[in-house]
Amino acid sequence: MKLSVWLSPSILLLGGCGSGPDQTPPLWAGIVEREVDALGIQNWIIVAESSFPVVSGLGVRTLVLDGEIPQIVDCIVNHLAKSETVTPSFNTALELSFVSNDRVPGIDYLREQHNEALHEHQVRQMDNRSLTLLAHSDASKYAIMVLKSKTALPSSSVFIELDSGYWDRESEDRLRQEMKAAEKRTPQQKIESNETNN
Repeated sequence: MKLSVWLSPSILLLGGCGSGPDQTPPLWAGIVEREVDALGIQNWIIVAESSFPVVSGLGVRTLVLDGEIPQIVDCIVNHLAKSETVTPSFNTALELSFVSNDRVPGIDYLREQHNEALHEHQVRQMDNRSLTLLAHSDASKYAIMVLKSKTALPSSSVFIELDSGYWDRESEDRLRQEMKAAEKRTPQQKIESNETNN
């Protein structure tokens, strides 16, 4: 088994889409930012290793980028930090923690770069197959953008699920409970509640 490992430090300099003063954004940065801006809640972004399969199906768009996973993730994290529309949840493969540098040279460096690119965001780990199935199960209803990178290391993909940036799940659950409680009120209780609110 021959592994192609090319993790050039110059490629992996983080800073996100050329955000530093002397940094020129990669050619793909503008495209990625526009694509990310088009996404909304319950959409997924998969920043994938080079062998990730091209998924056919409605709602799945695949772009092949000339960049490494940490560089692409850093670009997305920095771009989403400016957004009030969506907030990301990050997922990585549990297997990545178990791959040793002895078996896959460069994997330790990639893990360090992942951590740096994620800017201390909380990351949920699931096995790679479950993550892939979870993301693809939403493809029939919601858009999934797959960004294939040059990274040729196993279980290195990062799965990003988008949620509302101005209305979190807790708020939504609370609203639904209040609506359900309102439906159960008697007509007299509804009148009294409306008078109190006015």
